[in-house]
Amino acid sequence: MKQIFIKTGKVAAAVVIFSAAILTGCEKEEFLEEQPLAASQEMQAAGAKQNFVPNEVLIKFKAGASEKGRAAALAHIGGHVKEKILTKMMERFGDREGWVLVHTPMAALEAIGKMKGAAEIEFAEPNYIYQHCATSTDTYYTKGSLWGMYGSRTKPANKYGSGAATAWAAGHTGAASVVVGIIDEGFQYTHPDLSGQVWTNPYDPFDGLDNDGNGYVDDVHGWDFDGNNCGVYDGGTTGNLDDHGTHVAGTIGARSNGSGVVGINWKVTMISCKFMGRDGGTTANAVKAVDYLTDLKTRHGMNIVASNNSWGGGGYSQALYDAVKRANSKEILFVAAAGNGGSDNAGDNNDAVASYPSGIDLPNVIAVAAITSSGTKSSFSNYGAKTVDIGAPGSGIYSTTAYKTYSSYSGTSMAAPHVTGGVALYASRHPGATAATIKAALMSSAIPTSSLSGKCVSGGRLNLSGF
Repeated sequence: MKQIFIKTGKVAAAVVIFSAAILTGCEKEEFLEEQPLAASQEMQAAGAKQNFVPNEVLIKFKAGASEKGRAAALAHIGGHVKEKILTKMMERFGDREGWVLVHTPMAALEAIGKMKGAAEIEFAEPNYIYQHCATSTDTYYTKGSLWGMYGSRTKPANKYGSGAATAWAAGHTGAASVVVGIIDEGFQYTHPDLSGQVWTNPYDPFDGLDNDGNGYVDDVHGWDFDGNNCGVYDGGTTGNLDDHGTHVAGTIGARSNGSGVVGINWKVTMISCKFMGRDGGTTANAVKAVDYLTDLKTRHGMNIVASNNSWGGGGYSQALYDAVKRANSKEILFVAAAGNGGSDNAGDNNDAVASYPSGIDLPNVIAVAAITSSGTKSSFSNYGAKTVDIGAPGSGIYSTTAYKTYSSYSGTSMAAPHVTGGVALYASRHPGATAATIKAALMSSAIPTSSLSGKCVSGGRLNLSGF
Protein backbone atom coordinates (compact mmCIF):
# COMPACT_ATOMS: atom_id res chain seq x y z
CA MET A 1 0.00 0.00 0.00
CA LYS A 2 1.59 3.23 -1.11
CA GLN A 3 0.59 6.81 -1.80
CA ILE A 4 -1.38 7.37 -4.97
CA PHE A 5 0.13 9.85 -7.37
CA ILE A 6 -1.32 10.51 -10.81
CA LYS A 7 1.49 11.12 -13.24
CA THR A 8 1.32 13.87 -15.82
CA GLY A 9 3.51 16.10 -17.87
CA LYS A 10 3.50 19.77 -16.83
CA VAL A 11 1.46 22.18 -18.91
CA ALA A 12 0.52 25.76 -18.25
CA ALA A 13 -3.18 26.42 -18.67
CA ALA A 14 -3.98 23.45 -20.87
CA VAL A 15 -5.54 20.24 -19.67
CA VAL A 16 -3.82 16.93 -20.41
CA ILE A 17 -5.72 13.69 -20.89
CA PHE A 18 -4.23 10.31 -20.05
CA SER A 19 -4.68 6.62 -20.66
CA ALA A 20 -4.99 4.77 -17.38
CA ALA A 21 -3.92 1.48 -15.83
CA ILE A 22 -5.11 0.93 -12.27
CA LEU A 23 -4.42 -1.90 -9.87
CA THR A 24 -6.55 -2.48 -6.81
CA GLY A 25 -5.88 -0.84 -3.44
CA CYS A 26 -3.13 1.76 -3.42
CA GLU A 27 -0.64 -0.22 -5.42
CA LYS A 28 -0.48 1.67 -8.66
CA GLU A 29 -2.04 4.40 -10.75
CA GLU A 30 -0.43 5.45 -13.98
CA PHE A 31 -1.57 8.13 -16.42
CA LEU A 32 0.96 8.42 -19.14
CA GLU A 33 -0.07 9.20 -22.70
CA GLU A 34 -0.95 12.74 -23.64
CA GLN A 35 -3.93 12.88 -25.99
CA PRO A 36 -5.69 15.70 -27.80
CA LEU A 37 -8.34 17.52 -25.78
CA ALA A 38 -11.49 16.22 -27.43
CA ALA A 39 -14.83 14.83 -26.33
CA SER A 40 -14.32 11.29 -27.63
CA GLN A 41 -15.57 8.00 -26.23
CA GLU A 42 -11.97 6.94 -25.65
CA MET A 43 -11.33 10.09 -23.62
CA GLN A 44 -14.43 9.50 -21.53
CA ALA A 45 -13.38 5.92 -20.83
CA ALA A 46 -9.95 7.05 -19.72
CA GLY A 47 -11.43 9.83 -17.64
CA ALA A 48 -13.68 7.43 -15.77
CA LYS A 49 -10.57 5.79 -14.35
CA GLN A 50 -8.83 8.99 -13.36
CA ASN A 51 -8.64 10.40 -9.89
CA PHE A 52 -10.94 13.40 -10.06
CA VAL A 53 -14.56 14.21 -9.32
CA PRO A 54 -16.40 12.81 -12.36
CA ASN A 55 -18.98 15.56 -12.96
CA GLU A 56 -17.16 18.64 -11.73
CA VAL A 57 -14.99 21.17 -13.55
CA LEU A 58 -12.95 24.09 -12.24
CA ILE A 59 -13.42 27.08 -14.53
CA LYS A 60 -11.74 30.46 -14.52
CA PHE A 61 -13.51 33.00 -16.70
CA LYS A 62 -11.51 35.74 -18.33
CA ALA A 63 -11.71 39.14 -16.70
CA GLY A 64 -14.41 41.19 -18.38
CA ALA A 65 -16.33 38.22 -19.76
CA SER A 66 -19.98 39.21 -20.03
CA GLU A 67 -22.68 37.56 -17.98
CA LYS A 68 -24.35 36.51 -21.21
CA GLY A 69 -21.14 34.90 -22.45
CA ARG A 70 -20.60 33.10 -19.13
CA ALA A 71 -24.13 31.79 -19.13
CA ALA A 72 -23.76 30.57 -22.72
CA ALA A 73 -20.50 28.79 -21.88
CA LEU A 74 -22.09 27.03 -18.90
CA ALA A 75 -25.20 26.15 -20.93
CA HIS A 76 -22.94 24.48 -23.48
CA ILE A 77 -22.11 21.82 -20.90
CA GLY A 78 -25.40 21.96 -18.97
CA GLY A 79 -23.40 23.31 -16.05
CA HIS A 80 -24.43 25.17 -12.95
CA VAL A 81 -22.16 26.89 -10.49
CA LYS A 82 -21.78 24.77 -7.37
CA GLU A 83 -19.41 27.16 -5.64
CA LYS A 84 -17.64 30.40 -6.45
CA ILE A 85 -14.13 30.39 -5.00
CA LEU A 86 -12.57 33.76 -4.37
CA THR A 87 -10.21 33.67 -1.41
CA LYS A 88 -8.95 36.73 0.41
CA MET A 89 -5.50 36.09 -1.03
CA MET A 90 -6.80 36.06 -4.62
CA GLU A 91 -8.35 39.47 -4.00
CA ARG A 92 -5.17 40.83 -2.45
CA PHE A 93 -3.28 39.74 -5.57
CA GLY A 94 -5.70 41.68 -7.75
CA ASP A 95 -7.84 38.74 -8.83
CA ARG A 96 -11.44 39.89 -8.45
CA GLU A 97 -12.71 37.02 -10.56
CA GLY A 98 -11.62 33.90 -8.71
CA TRP A 99 -12.91 30.72 -10.26
CA VAL A 100 -16.00 28.57 -10.08
CA LEU A 101 -16.62 24.93 -9.29
CA VAL A 102 -19.19 23.77 -11.83
CA HIS A 103 -21.37 20.67 -11.75
CA THR A 104 -22.20 19.24 -15.16
CA PRO A 105 -24.21 16.19 -16.22
CA MET A 106 -21.40 15.44 -18.66
CA ALA A 107 -18.27 13.51 -17.83
CA ALA A 108 -15.71 16.03 -16.64
CA LEU A 109 -13.31 15.46 -19.52
CA GLU A 110 -16.05 15.72 -22.10
CA ALA A 111 -17.17 19.02 -20.57
CA ILE A 112 -13.60 20.35 -20.62
CA GLY A 113 -13.30 19.35 -24.26
CA LYS A 114 -16.43 21.33 -25.10
CA MET A 115 -15.08 24.36 -23.24
CA LYS A 116 -11.81 24.40 -25.15
CA GLY A 117 -11.32 27.56 -27.16
CA ALA A 118 -14.31 29.39 -25.71
CA ALA A 119 -13.60 33.11 -25.74
CA GLU A 120 -14.80 33.57 -22.17
CA ILE A 121 -12.62 30.84 -20.62
CA GLU A 122 -9.11 31.38 -19.23
CA PHE A 123 -8.77 27.76 -18.14
CA ALA A 124 -10.89 24.73 -17.32
CA GLU A 125 -9.54 21.71 -15.48
CA PRO A 126 -10.68 18.66 -13.51
CA ASN A 127 -11.29 18.90 -9.77
CA TYR A 128 -8.55 16.41 -8.94
CA ILE A 129 -8.79 14.12 -5.93
CA TYR A 130 -5.62 13.81 -3.85
CA GLN A 131 -4.83 10.76 -1.76
CA HIS A 132 -2.29 9.32 0.59
CA CYS A 133 -1.67 5.74 1.57
CA ALA A 134 0.99 4.54 3.99
CA THR A 135 1.88 1.02 5.06
CA SER A 136 1.20 0.62 8.76
CA THR A 137 3.02 -1.88 10.93
CA ASP A 138 3.52 -1.16 14.47
CA THR A 139 6.94 1.29 19.84
CA TYR A 140 10.33 4.57 20.40
CA TYR A 141 13.39 6.89 20.95
CA THR A 142 15.27 5.17 23.78
CA LYS A 143 14.29 1.78 22.37
CA GLY A 144 15.96 2.56 19.07
CA SER A 145 12.76 2.90 17.05
CA LEU A 146 13.00 6.57 16.03
CA TRP A 147 15.94 6.14 13.67
CA GLY A 148 14.87 9.17 11.62
CA MET A 149 15.80 11.43 14.55
CA TYR A 150 19.25 9.95 15.18
CA GLY A 151 22.67 10.97 13.95
CA SER A 152 26.00 9.20 13.55
CA ARG A 153 27.18 10.07 17.09
CA THR A 154 23.94 10.10 19.05
CA LYS A 155 22.73 7.42 21.44
CA PRO A 156 21.05 5.49 19.91
CA ALA A 157 22.84 6.20 16.62
CA ASN A 158 22.04 5.90 12.95
CA LYS A 159 24.11 7.90 10.49
CA TYR A 160 21.27 7.92 7.99
CA GLY A 161 18.88 9.68 10.36
CA SER A 162 18.15 13.39 10.14
CA GLY A 163 20.65 14.35 12.86
CA ALA A 164 17.94 16.16 14.83
CA ALA A 165 19.20 14.61 18.07
CA THR A 166 22.58 16.29 17.54
CA ALA A 167 20.83 19.65 17.29
CA TRP A 168 18.90 18.88 20.49
CA ALA A 169 22.13 18.09 22.32
CA ALA A 170 23.30 21.61 21.44
CA GLY A 171 20.13 23.03 22.97
CA HIS A 172 18.30 23.60 19.70
CA THR A 173 14.82 22.15 20.16
CA GLY A 174 12.56 24.57 18.31
CA ALA A 175 10.37 27.50 19.31
CA ALA A 176 6.63 27.98 19.78
CA SER A 177 6.95 31.26 17.85
CA VAL A 178 7.54 29.28 14.64
CA VAL A 179 4.38 28.19 12.85
CA VAL A 180 3.82 25.50 10.23
CA GLY A 181 0.64 24.43 8.48
CA ILE A 182 -0.28 20.79 8.02
CA ILE A 183 -2.31 20.46 4.83
CA ASP A 184 -3.55 16.90 5.13
CA GLU A 185 -6.13 15.14 7.21
CA GLY A 186 -6.70 16.70 10.60
CA PHE A 187 -4.50 15.74 13.51
CA GLN A 188 -5.27 14.75 17.08
CA TYR A 189 -4.07 17.85 18.89
CA THR A 190 -5.17 16.31 22.21
CA HIS A 191 -2.74 13.41 21.76
CA PRO A 192 -0.39 13.30 24.80
CA ASP A 193 2.61 14.01 22.55
CA LEU A 194 0.91 16.81 20.60
CA SER A 195 -0.96 18.59 23.38
CA GLY A 196 0.06 22.25 23.50
CA GLN A 197 1.60 22.19 20.01
CA VAL A 198 -1.52 23.23 18.11
CA TRP A 199 -2.28 26.84 17.16
CA THR A 200 -5.12 28.53 19.02
CA ASN A 201 -6.50 31.45 17.04
CA PRO A 202 -6.40 34.63 19.16
CA TYR A 203 -8.29 36.53 16.47
CA ASP A 204 -11.41 34.35 16.37
CA PRO A 205 -12.50 32.82 19.70
CA PHE A 206 -15.18 30.15 19.73
CA ASP A 207 -18.37 32.22 19.83
CA GLY A 208 -20.23 31.51 16.59
CA LEU A 209 -18.90 34.64 14.88
CA ASP A 210 -16.28 35.26 12.20
CA ASN A 211 -14.43 37.77 14.36
CA ASP A 212 -11.40 38.14 12.10
CA GLY A 213 -13.41 38.36 8.88
CA ASN A 214 -11.54 35.66 6.99
CA GLY A 215 -14.69 33.77 6.03
CA TYR A 216 -14.24 30.95 8.54
CA VAL A 217 -16.35 30.98 11.70
CA ASP A 218 -14.56 29.86 14.87
CA ASP A 219 -11.42 28.58 13.13
CA VAL A 220 -9.89 28.08 16.54
CA HIS A 221 -7.23 25.51 15.57
CA GLY A 222 -7.51 25.78 11.79
CA TRP A 223 -10.24 24.70 9.41
CA ASP A 224 -11.78 21.55 7.93
CA PHE A 225 -12.07 22.46 4.27
CA ASP A 226 -13.51 19.05 3.43
CA GLY A 227 -16.34 19.29 5.96
CA ASN A 228 -16.49 23.11 5.84
CA ASN A 229 -16.45 23.45 9.61
CA CYS A 230 -14.08 24.21 12.48
CA GLY A 231 -13.79 20.58 13.63
CA VAL A 232 -10.26 19.76 12.50
CA TYR A 233 -10.06 16.35 14.19
CA ASP A 234 -12.64 13.64 13.51
CA GLY A 235 -10.62 10.52 14.29
CA GLY A 236 -12.46 9.86 17.53
CA THR A 237 -15.68 9.06 15.72
CA THR A 238 -14.74 7.85 12.25
CA GLY A 239 -12.30 5.00 12.55
CA ASN A 240 -8.69 5.73 11.58
CA LEU A 241 -9.49 8.96 9.76
CA ASP A 242 -6.88 11.57 10.76
CA ASP A 243 -4.24 8.89 11.43
CA HIS A 244 -2.12 10.15 8.56
CA GLY A 245 -2.35 13.80 9.58
CA THR A 246 -1.57 12.91 13.19
CA HIS A 247 1.47 10.88 12.08
CA VAL A 248 2.78 13.84 10.05
CA ALA A 249 2.24 16.21 13.00
CA GLY A 250 4.16 13.91 15.35
CA THR A 251 7.25 13.85 13.14
CA ILE A 252 7.26 17.63 12.86
CA GLY A 253 6.44 18.49 16.45
CA ALA A 254 5.74 15.79 19.02
CA ARG A 255 6.90 17.27 22.30
CA SER A 256 9.51 15.68 24.54
CA ASN A 257 7.58 14.47 27.58
CA GLY A 258 9.38 11.31 28.64
CA SER A 259 7.04 8.91 26.88
CA GLY A 260 5.86 7.94 23.41
CA VAL A 261 7.69 9.58 20.52
CA VAL A 262 9.38 12.91 19.91
CA GLY A 263 9.39 15.12 16.83
CA ILE A 264 12.06 17.22 15.16
CA ASN A 265 10.80 20.18 17.18
CA TRP A 266 10.01 19.87 20.88
CA LYS A 267 8.40 23.29 20.63
CA VAL A 268 6.52 24.47 17.55
CA THR A 269 3.05 25.71 16.63
CA MET A 270 1.07 23.70 14.09
CA ILE A 271 -2.09 24.78 12.24
CA SER A 272 -4.47 22.07 11.06
CA CYS A 273 -5.56 22.64 7.45
CA LYS A 274 -7.74 19.57 7.00
CA PHE A 275 -8.67 19.15 3.36
CA MET A 276 -8.81 15.36 3.19
CA GLY A 277 -11.83 13.32 4.19
CA ARG A 278 -12.54 9.64 3.87
CA ASP A 279 -12.49 9.88 0.06
CA GLY A 280 -9.40 12.09 -0.17
CA GLY A 281 -9.22 15.79 -0.91
CA THR A 282 -9.89 17.93 -3.96
CA THR A 283 -8.01 20.64 -5.80
CA ALA A 284 -10.66 23.16 -4.78
CA ASN A 285 -10.09 22.48 -1.09
CA ALA A 286 -6.30 22.26 -1.42
CA VAL A 287 -6.25 25.77 -2.90
CA LYS A 288 -8.37 27.07 -0.02
CA ALA A 289 -6.00 25.46 2.50
CA VAL A 290 -2.88 26.98 0.93
CA ASP A 291 -4.51 30.40 0.74
CA TYR A 292 -5.75 30.11 4.34
CA LEU A 293 -2.16 30.02 5.59
CA THR A 294 -1.06 32.80 3.24
CA ASP A 295 -3.93 34.96 4.40
CA LEU A 296 -3.07 34.41 8.08
CA LYS A 297 0.49 35.50 7.46
CA THR A 298 -0.58 38.47 5.37
CA ARG A 299 -3.38 39.63 7.64
CA HIS A 300 -1.76 39.07 11.03
CA GLY A 301 1.96 38.86 10.34
CA MET A 302 2.13 35.33 11.74
CA ASN A 303 5.50 33.60 11.53
CA ILE A 304 4.27 30.84 9.20
CA VAL A 305 7.40 29.39 7.57
CA ALA A 306 6.10 26.31 5.75
CA SER A 307 3.27 23.98 4.94
CA ASN A 308 3.66 20.21 4.85
CA ASN A 309 2.04 18.47 1.90
CA SER A 310 2.23 14.69 2.14
CA TRP A 311 -0.26 14.02 -0.64
CA GLY A 312 -0.69 13.78 -4.38
CA GLY A 313 -2.94 12.33 -7.04
CA GLY A 314 -3.73 15.08 -9.50
CA GLY A 315 -2.32 16.35 -12.73
CA TYR A 316 -1.01 19.86 -13.20
CA SER A 317 -3.45 22.40 -11.79
CA GLN A 318 -3.20 26.07 -12.68
CA ALA A 319 -5.39 26.93 -9.71
CA LEU A 320 -3.08 25.13 -7.27
CA TYR A 321 0.03 26.56 -8.95
CA ASP A 322 -1.35 30.06 -8.46
CA ALA A 323 -2.06 29.39 -4.77
CA VAL A 324 1.46 28.07 -4.14
CA LYS A 325 2.82 31.11 -5.99
CA ARG A 326 0.89 33.37 -3.62
CA ALA A 327 2.43 31.48 -0.70
CA ASN A 328 5.85 31.99 -2.26
CA SER A 329 5.31 35.75 -2.32
CA LYS A 330 4.80 35.61 1.45
CA GLU A 331 7.90 33.51 2.17
CA ILE A 332 6.02 30.28 2.95
CA LEU A 333 7.81 27.11 1.86
CA PHE A 334 5.72 24.31 0.35
CA VAL A 335 7.28 20.98 1.39
CA ALA A 336 5.88 18.12 -0.68
CA ALA A 337 6.22 14.35 -0.86
CA ALA A 338 7.87 13.30 -4.14
CA GLY A 339 5.42 10.42 -4.50
CA ASN A 340 5.38 6.65 -4.27
CA GLY A 341 5.20 5.10 -7.70
CA GLY A 342 5.86 2.08 -9.84
CA SER A 343 4.32 -1.38 -9.74
CA ASP A 344 7.85 -2.76 -9.84
CA ASN A 345 8.38 -1.20 -6.41
CA ALA A 346 11.22 0.90 -7.80
CA GLY A 347 9.69 4.37 -7.71
CA ASP A 348 9.19 6.63 -10.71
CA ASN A 349 11.41 9.22 -12.33
CA ASN A 350 9.67 12.56 -11.86
CA ASP A 351 12.02 14.13 -14.41
CA ALA A 352 10.42 11.98 -17.08
CA VAL A 353 6.81 12.26 -15.93
CA ALA A 354 5.99 14.92 -13.36
CA SER A 355 4.30 14.16 -10.05
CA TYR A 356 2.13 16.80 -8.43
CA PRO A 357 2.06 18.83 -6.29
CA SER A 358 5.80 18.20 -5.71
CA GLY A 359 6.42 18.94 -9.40
CA ILE A 360 5.13 22.51 -9.17
CA ASP A 361 7.98 24.58 -10.54
CA LEU A 362 8.25 27.39 -8.02
CA PRO A 363 11.18 28.36 -5.79
CA ASN A 364 9.33 27.73 -2.52
CA VAL A 365 8.63 24.07 -3.33
CA ILE A 366 10.83 21.41 -1.70
CA ALA A 367 10.22 17.93 -3.13
CA VAL A 368 11.28 15.11 -0.81
CA ALA A 369 12.27 11.51 -1.57
CA ALA A 370 12.39 8.75 1.06
CA ILE A 371 15.34 6.70 2.31
CA THR A 372 15.62 3.66 4.56
CA SER A 373 17.52 3.22 7.83
CA SER A 374 20.40 1.67 5.87
CA GLY A 375 20.72 4.68 3.55
CA THR A 376 19.19 3.17 0.44
CA LYS A 377 16.49 4.97 -1.47
CA SER A 378 13.19 3.53 -0.30
CA SER A 379 12.09 1.14 -3.02
CA PHE A 380 8.74 2.89 -3.49
CA SER A 381 10.14 6.43 -3.55
CA ASN A 382 9.98 8.58 -6.63
CA TYR A 383 13.14 10.45 -7.57
CA GLY A 384 14.39 13.03 -10.06
CA ALA A 385 17.77 14.64 -10.60
CA LYS A 386 16.06 17.90 -11.56
CA THR A 387 12.65 17.72 -9.89
CA VAL A 388 13.24 16.15 -6.45
CA ASP A 389 15.33 18.19 -4.05
CA ILE A 390 16.46 16.00 -1.16
CA GLY A 391 16.05 12.65 0.58
CA ALA A 392 14.85 12.11 4.18
CA PRO A 393 13.87 9.19 6.43
CA GLY A 394 10.70 7.61 5.06
CA SER A 395 10.69 3.87 5.76
CA GLY A 396 9.59 2.41 9.09
CA ILE A 397 8.85 5.77 10.69
CA TYR A 398 7.18 5.69 14.10
CA SER A 399 4.99 8.60 15.10
CA THR A 400 1.73 9.58 16.74
CA THR A 401 -1.59 8.33 15.38
CA ALA A 402 -5.25 8.89 16.25
CA TYR A 403 -6.80 7.59 19.46
CA LYS A 404 -3.62 8.53 21.37
CA THR A 405 -1.73 5.68 19.70
CA TYR A 406 1.61 5.25 17.89
CA SER A 407 2.28 3.50 14.60
CA SER A 408 5.02 2.90 12.05
CA TYR A 409 4.30 4.10 8.51
CA SER A 410 6.38 4.18 5.34
CA GLY A 411 6.14 6.57 2.41
CA THR A 412 7.38 9.83 1.02
CA SER A 413 4.51 11.11 3.18
CA MET A 414 6.78 10.32 6.13
CA ALA A 415 9.90 11.84 4.58
CA ALA A 416 8.35 15.25 3.90
CA PRO A 417 7.57 16.11 7.55
CA HIS A 418 11.20 15.44 8.52
CA VAL A 419 12.09 18.27 6.12
CA THR A 420 9.23 20.50 7.29
CA GLY A 421 10.45 19.90 10.84
CA GLY A 422 13.93 20.91 9.70
CA VAL A 423 12.55 24.13 8.21
CA ALA A 424 10.92 24.98 11.54
CA LEU A 425 14.06 24.08 13.51
CA TYR A 426 16.21 26.36 11.33
CA ALA A 427 13.66 29.17 11.57
CA SER A 428 13.69 28.92 15.38
CA ARG A 429 17.39 29.82 15.40
CA HIS A 430 17.30 32.30 12.51
CA PRO A 431 14.28 34.58 13.02
CA GLY A 432 13.32 36.42 9.87
CA ALA A 433 15.17 34.10 7.52
CA THR A 434 13.66 34.13 4.03
CA ALA A 435 12.22 31.04 2.41
CA ALA A 436 15.14 31.04 -0.04
CA THR A 437 17.67 31.19 2.80
CA ILE A 438 16.05 28.31 4.67
CA LYS A 439 15.82 26.16 1.56
CA ALA A 440 19.44 26.90 0.69
CA ALA A 441 20.53 25.90 4.21
CA LEU A 442 18.71 22.57 3.91
CA MET A 443 20.19 21.86 0.50
CA SER A 444 23.75 22.92 1.29
CA SER A 445 23.88 20.87 4.50
CA ALA A 446 22.65 17.68 2.84
CA ILE A 447 25.03 14.75 3.20
CA PRO A 448 26.00 13.16 -0.15
CA THR A 449 24.46 9.70 -0.30
CA SER A 450 25.25 7.13 -2.98
CA SER A 451 21.67 5.93 -3.31
CA LEU A 452 20.59 9.51 -4.07
CA SER A 453 23.44 10.42 -6.42
CA GLY A 454 21.82 11.47 -9.68
CA LYS A 455 18.43 10.90 -8.08
CA CYS A 456 17.81 14.34 -6.59
CA VAL A 457 19.08 17.90 -6.89
CA SER A 458 21.19 17.81 -3.71
CA GLY A 459 22.37 14.26 -4.29
CA GLY A 460 22.02 13.73 -0.57
CA ARG A 461 19.96 13.30 2.58
CA LEU A 462 18.61 15.64 5.22
CA ASN A 463 21.17 16.72 7.82
CA LEU A 464 19.97 18.82 10.76
CA SER A 465 22.99 18.26 12.99
CA GLY A 466 24.15 21.85 12.61
CA PHE A 467 20.73 23.46 12.89
